[in-house]
Amino acid sequence: MTLRIGILPLARPTFDVPYAQEMAARAFAALEAASFTLAGDRALLFDAEATRAALARLRDQPLDLVLILQVTFADATMAVEIARAVSAPLAIWALPEPRAGGRLRLNAFCGMNLALHALGRADLLAGWLYAAPEDPAAPRRLAALAAGPETGRTAPAAPRREPSDEDRAAAAEALGRLRGVRVGLVGEHPAGFDTCRYDPAELNRLLGVEVQRIELPVLFARAEAADEGEVAAHRARLDSGVSGLAELDQPQLDRSLRVYDALSGMAREQGLQGLALRCWPEMFTDYGCAACGPSGLLSGEGVPCACEADVYGALTALMLQGVAGEPSWLVDIVDIDAQDDTAVLWHCGSAPLQMADPQVQPRAQIHSNRRMPLLAEFTLKPGRITLARISQARNEPKLVLAGAQVLRAPMSFTGTSGVVRFDAAAGDVMSAMMDEALEHHVALVYGERRPALRAMAAELGLPVLELTP
Repeated sequence: MTLRIGILPLARPTFDVPYAQEMAARAFAALEAASFTLAGDRALLFDAEATRAALARLRDQPLDLVLILQVTFADATMAVEIARAVSAPLAIWALPEPRAGGRLRLNAFCGMNLALHALGRADLLAGWLYAAPEDPAAPRRLAALAAGPETGRTAPAAPRREPSDEDRAAAAEALGRLRGVRVGLVGEHPAGFDTCRYDPAELNRLLGVEVQRIELPVLFARAEAADEGEVAAHRARLDSGVSGLAELDQPQLDRSLRVYDALSGMAREQGLQGLALRCWPEMFTDYGCAACGPSGLLSGEGVPCACEADVYGALTALMLQGVAGEPSWLVDIVDIDAQDDTAVLWHCGSAPLQMADPQVQPRAQIHSNRRMPLLAEFTLKPGRITLARISQARNEPKLVLAGAQVLRAPMSFTGTSGVVRFDAAAGDVMSAMMDEALEHHVALVYGERRPALRAMAAELGLPVLELTP
């Protein structure tokens, strides 16, 4: 029997729309070549109104599978709404893009990751596929998803090294500094970013963490009032380590440096050890600059600054900084290639400058989608890293850990990025991320820090999910 598939192609206009349309057309062609019967519109669905209308047109049709075609990154709002509305099995197919050194044109992997996490927190299930339209195995794997998503869970990898007395001592010292920390929450997390939802009571129970709320207009007003001499001094310090500042829009660069000054001052005056910052869209639309560069500078100075108002992300970064004694960084995993056994860690341009490959000069850059400064563009230095996340996946608190090696490789995408090889097969790590509905944000720090983090988790009563042995 030919499968009848209802398709909802989700996208956002801030990404490369012509390329997204091309990729969607290739996906539709592959499905038709496999003799599936397709229902649904071919046009990309850019917003909730269009998606709801397309979903309504599918509602009364007999379908064997409802397929969210994750053409570009999108928040998870509509994925959850679709899952609640349909009776047929649901799957998400995300489309890879080449690591060509330019902008991240689709970012579909991250969109699928975000959607599956949100579905997991809503007690909803979906199958998933990450494959190019021309992958000969894609139709067969989609057909298998029509039977419903698999419900198996990932068996935790056995840790390679248990904590030593030295690890336990380091964990105890780091925990002592973490207890009772204050994290500044600047603005609210974006809609559909369940990764960034947090429970104040659970944070307080876990580590006595206090969240200090700061409204975006307060940040913008303080930035506007920044001392001209201080802003000039920030610019002079950057000039010594970052090239290309003179090539940027100077008023926009000035605003970005003012945001850094304001965040730094508020952290110092209010005793904030970390920050969780709503970095878009208002930073661009209401104030006129990017917060990525300021976030990286703050993280490099020991005040981890998490994108998209991710409080748990900021806390995880503080945990890693505490055991390592050096800067940490919150990243997206934006691509995993099971064939060459590598992954790409990326964010727009918010990494601490200390993480730059010494063979690469950090360069001042504009945001790839919003076209405003300030970002720091470079590839990560090679070396051993630890990845971690205090996770709320499936509403089950846990600490997720992985080990990897940063490889020296050409820039995958503009911004700050690094190509890594996990301590386990990349395909297995991807399966664990998606099957366990993990967050799309993870924190990294250089060095092998997992034994001390395991000791911290034991002290906090947090189960540990090891993605790599």
